[in-house]
Amino acid sequence: MTDFNNDTETFKRGTDAKHFDKRRFGGRSFEKRDGERGNFNKRGGSKREFDKKPFGKPFNKNGHTPTEEHSDKVNYLFGMHPVIEALNSEKKIDKVFFKKGMDGDQFHTLLDLLMAKSIPFQFVPGDKLDKMVKGRHQGVVATIATVDYVSIEDCVKHALNSEKAPLFLILDSVTDVRNFGAIARTAECAGVNAIIIPAKGGASITPDSIKTSAGALLKMDVCKVPNLKTALYYLKESDIDIVVATEKTDNYIYSADFKRPVAIVMGAEDKGVSPAIREMATAEVKIPMQGSIGSLNVSVACGVVLYEVLRQRLP
Repeated sequence: MTDFNNDTETFKRGTDAKHFDKRRFGGRSFEKRDGERGNFNKRGGSKREFDKKPFGKPFNKNGHTPTEEHSDKVNYLFGMHPVIEALNSEKKIDKVFFKKGMDGDQFHTLLDLLMAKSIPFQFVPGDKLDKMVKGRHQGVVATIATVDYVSIEDCVKHALNSEKAPLFLILDSVTDVRNFGAIARTAECAGVNAIIIPAKGGASITPDSIKTSAGALLKMDVCKVPNLKTALYYLKESDIDIVVATEKTDNYIYSADFKRPVAIVMGAEDKGVSPAIREMATAEVKIPMQGSIGSLNVSVACGVVLYEVLRQRLP
């Protein structure tokens, strides 16, 4: 995923200036007047509340609109009014791309909707939008989710009501869709209840990830949450242990008690699990290695940890 530039773009509506930090698109920081920070995800409730609204049916029996394009990789919806109508009708939008320099009443209406629904968005050059779709996109293109995500509350409730101990998998900054698909395939085979991913800074469900998963992503629950720390708080309050896989510990995976309800946290290969997430861990574990490379592909590492969980839980 392309990162934002380091500059800050200014939008004006009347005399009120708002500053949007493009490095944190679709996230939780929205600076207003002199750097005062607001929260994209606040809806007047607790920070631990997640969006439970069900997504409605497509506009017609084919799931298409006159301004929706399809390819072998992703589905696009474009045009200011169609995207606004899609959001108002609860059609599932993964991400929205804006042409740099956008302004106007409809733009701000759409921006407000995206912030209220915690949908990530990004500002890109106009020629990128031209390559994405064929048509008059009016400076806005949305990617349409191929499958529905499930709320973390529903996943936890279902897992706690099952006969076996809950097992969740959390991916912190794993951005490669093929790694995501391979992880999902292993997770489904290992009996994971749900995979939890961040709304920004991580891979999403795409045709490529579904193909790599051998269809596992169509069979299991995936939760996309606005903030991983908030999700971890919710899991811990539900009496689910948080076990972080990291090389920065002396404890091997065999020392952990995986018979309890547990959520395994795996990080990206280059950065690992972020310090903020590690601070919330019930336990930290590592995979023993004797070679000189010193690291495994994240999907392979995930398989090693999950099958230690499965080994401990076998009768």
